[in-house]
Amino acid sequence: MNQKKLRVFGLTLAAMSCALFPVPRLGSAQAEGMLSGVDLSSPAFTTAEMSRAEVEALIAKRAAGQKLDLSDRSLNRLDLSNLDLSGANLRGSRLMGANLSGANLSAAQLDQVWALKADFTGANLSGASLFGSQMQGARFDRANLSAARLTGDFTGASMVDANFSGADASADMKNQSMGLMHAILRSADLSRSNFTGANLSRADLEFAKLGDANFAGANLMSADAAGADLRGANLDGANVQGMDIASARIGASEAGMLGSALNLDRAVKE
Repeated sequence: MNQKKLRVFGLTLAAMSCALFPVPRLGSAQAEGMLSGVDLSSPAFTTAEMSRAEVEALIAKRAAGQKLDLSDRSLNRLDLSNLDLSGANLRGSRLMGANLSGANLSAAQLDQVWALKADFTGANLSGASLFGSQMQGARFDRANLSAARLTGDFTGASMVDANFSGADASADMKNQSMGLMHAILRSADLSRSNFTGANLSRADLEFAKLGDANFAGANLMSADAAGADLRGANLDGANVQGMDIASARIGASEAGMLGSALNLDRAVKE
């Protein structure tokens, strides 16, 4: 195996290990410790091995029905806005600080991607797979993530007015021997987002902004929403059994729908 393949293999393993957050939840210091094992200042995470023009050329050459393969590429800080990347394989790629606003990433493979502080504003990620992806501080405002598979780390992400209808952000129960992989939405801004019919079982929503979000018919069983802001959220028909809402901010209407949640008596009713 040549040096480049060894480096990429090592990055992929690091991405997988950083995505494994066991339940119960990790503290912020522990999560930061996991990231500290990877040199985010290295060229692999700060430079781009291709230009936008080269990506556009690959898209143009793509035969009908053929998937674009951009797996294990360093595409950091590239402007990929409004490109048609539907169905593309970006598994293990580095997209640190990249601009993918308005891009079509429907049904794209984004597993184990590194995209800290990347911009997906208004992007179409419907049906995409984001399994074990590192997307802390990324922006997904008004993005379409309907029917997407989300088990990555979105800590501190901005996801205002995003569409998560039918998305699966539940824990992957097949990986219990390595610790459950689940969606990390800690301290994310999910205000006014649409989660109708979404599966958020065991998701980490600790300290998330969930004001006026629509959780109608969603599965929030055993989710961690401690310290979250749930004021104005629509929980009609949602499964909140075992959902931890200790210190969460709730209104009178939300309180009536959280009878089976944990620590309702410790929520801040406003």
